[in-house]
Amino acid sequence: MARRPKTAIIAAGGNSLIIDEKHKSIPDQYKSASITSRYIVDMIEQGWNVVVTHGNGPQVGFIMRRSEIAIDEVPPIPMDYAGADTQGAIGYMFQKALLNEMRKRKIDRNPIAVVTQILVDKDDPAFTYPSKPIGSFMDESTAKKLVNEQKWTIREEGDRGWRRVVPSPTPKSIVDISAIETLIDERFVVIACGGGGIPVYKDEKEMIHGVEAVIDKDFASGLLSRELSAELFIIATEVERVAINFGTKSQRWLNKLTRSEAIEYLNDGQFPEGTMGPKVSAIIEFLEAGGSAGIITNPPNLGRALAQKTGTWIVPD
Repeated sequence: MARRPKTAIIAAGGNSLIIDEKHKSIPDQYKSASITSRYIVDMIEQGWNVVVTHGNGPQVGFIMRRSEIAIDEVPPIPMDYAGADTQGAIGYMFQKALLNEMRKRKIDRNPIAVVTQILVDKDDPAFTYPSKPIGSFMDESTAKKLVNEQKWTIREEGDRGWRRVVPSPTPKSIVDISAIETLIDERFVVIACGGGGIPVYKDEKEMIHGVEAVIDKDFASGLLSRELSAELFIIATEVERVAINFGTKSQRWLNKLTRSEAIEYLNDGQFPEGTMGPKVSAIIEFLEAGGSAGIITNPPNLGRALAQKTGTWIVPD
C-alpha cells in the first residue's frame, strides 16, 4: 500500500491524563485531555490528518479496583470488557475535547472514537507466562481466595503485597481496520486502538472471542501506523526527549537516531522494557515497514518536535 501522505498516528499515554495523585478524577482527566487536544489540533491546522491512540493503564486499574471491591456483590469485569470500557470513556474525553477545540478554531472536522478489537494468537507464549500487573495490591489471604474463586494468576511483588498478573500478547492485526480507513478517508479525526485495543482471537470457524489479557499500547499504535501506511508515528509521553544512561552523570539526551542506532541502544539495555523499550521497538518496526520517521516527545512540544527543534527523531538508515 502507498504511504498516506501527511497522515500521523499520535499515541498519547494514559498516564498523561493524570497530572498527579491529587488530580485523578474524571473532570481532572478531561482537563488534561483538553490540553493535549490543543497540541493535536495545532497539527490538524498544519494540514496533518491525525489519528489518535491512547493508553489506559491507570484507568483500567481503577475499573479493576472497583470490581475487586464489589466482587462479593456483583460478578467481576472481564479484562476485555474493562478495556472496552476505557476505550469508550477516554475516547469520549478526546472526542469532546477535540471537537470543542476545533469549533473554537472554526475547523470543519469531526472526531470519532472507534472501539477497536485487535487480533492476537491464542497460542502466544504470553498466555503461558502472564506478566502484566493489573489492579490493586492485596494481602496473601485475599490473593489465595481470588486464585481459588476466580482462577486468577497472582504474583507477589516484594513488600507491597500480591497482585494479579495477566498475559500481554503481541498484536497481530486490527479487526476494525477497514472501518478506521473509511472514517479517515471521510475526513474524520479518528481515535482508535485505545489502551492497546481489545485482545481477541478467532476460533476454527473464524468466530471472534475476547481474552483476559492486555496489549501494550505502543505496539498496538505501531501496528495501526503500519496497517494505515502512515507517514509519521508520534509517541507523546512524559519526557521531551529520549536519553541514554538515563539518571546517571553521563546521561545524554538524543535528538536524532537512525534505525540501526536505535536497535544498538535497545540491545545494550539503554531503553528498559517497562519504560522506553516498547516505544523505541514500536518505532523500529514502523520504520522497517516503510514508515518515514518516528518521534518521541511530550504533548506540549509536539509542534517544536515537528519542526525538529526538540524531541527524539528516529529515522531510516
